Amino acid sequence: MASRHGWDTTVRLLRVVLPLALALPAGTACDRGNGSQAQAAPPPPPAVTVATPLVRHLTEYDEFTGRFEAVQQAEIRARVSGYVQQIEFDDGDLVEPGQILFIIDPRPYEAAADRAKAQLDQAQAQLRLAQLNQARTAQLVSTAAQAKAVLDQRDAELLAARATVDTNTAALRDAQLNLGFTQVKAPFGGRISNRRVDVGNLIDASTLLTTVVQLDPIYVGFDMPEADYLAYQRAAASGELPSTRNRETPVDVKLVDETDWMHPGTMDFVDNVVSQTSGTIRGRAVIPNPGYLITPGMFGGIRVPGSPEHDVILVPDAAVVTDQSRKVLLTVSGDGTVVPKEIRLGPGQPGGLRIVRAGLTGDERVVIDGLIRARPGAKVTSQEGKIEARPELAAAG
Repeated sequence: MASRHGWDTTVRLLRVVLPLALALPAGTACDRGNGSQAQAAPPPPPAVTVATPLVRHLTEYDEFTGRFEAVQQAEIRARVSGYVQQIEFDDGDLVEPGQILFIIDPRPYEAAADRAKAQLDQAQAQLRLAQLNQARTAQLVSTAAQAKAVLDQRDAELLAARATVDTNTAALRDAQLNLGFTQVKAPFGGRISNRRVDVGNLIDASTLLTTVVQLDPIYVGFDMPEADYLAYQRAAASGELPSTRNRETPVDVKLVDETDWMHPGTMDFVDNVVSQTSGTIRGRAVIPNPGYLITPGMFGGIRVPGSPEHDVILVPDAAVVTDQSRKVLLTVSGDGTVVPKEIRLGPGQPGGLRIVRAGLTGDERVVIDGLIRARPGAKVTSQEGKIEARPELAAAG
């Protein structure tokens, strides 16, 4: 009996103690978990890559879009009327100065020239007779064998004969000119268009026969905004730059399929008024075109020196943020705060870089990677980087 009583007591103790023992680790773990959550640190500021702007010594250029124009362009028309007898070129040929292009039936003009020549010969014969008569009469008057009035008449006849010779000489020259105009020639060398008439067509001075354009050299015209024109004028007045009206100002041109400025030239002309509708002024440069690669009417880019060589601040194009009409760079201060800085950009440079004309001093720490994680006024963790031209873009530029 005693043994059984002891066993019952033991079972009752286990029923009380065992649940407490099992519950103790779970409660302790829960307490430890609550303490860990209470003591957890906030996440660190987001990481961004920063670098000081790149400084280089170079010339700034202003870039414009231009259209190529022929230095000379002519509409070919005949100066006399008649039937087209021959066409002496193939459509699209390169022609030389003075090359015969069209021949108009010359026979009517040959006849007119022969008639004028005969009339001149007749007038010259009359002049010789008038000279002889005047000389004889003058001799007779000197011996008092002839009246002075007769000599006056002979003098008048001589003057009239000379005038007739002059008139017929001019008529012959006019007939010979018309005969020469039956050969329509190229006024200058260049590329000819297609014929607008065929053999046998009757034409006159109003008939367009074809056109010719000179290809070498060639113009490239462009429109310069008023602000850029003023900047050039002020720079020229201060002696920093030569005037854009100076025909020695160098320019560079590239075609739409080119990535480099492969065609050097010089400024040739700047207009004398600013357009009231567009606020631009017309400029023009001339470039060599020895291989006739460029044809009038094509588009191309042109760059004009916008400054003398000087130190410029460069940043990656990808680091520039557009805020409505403003251009902004995100910089990081000494305590890790993101500070936006409004800037004024200049022209782009090879390698994906961009000139900053105003807004930076050159010692700022500019965010060049991680812009999406940078918020103005927020803290960031800075990682040092370096601004360099991207090789693939530098090769393309």
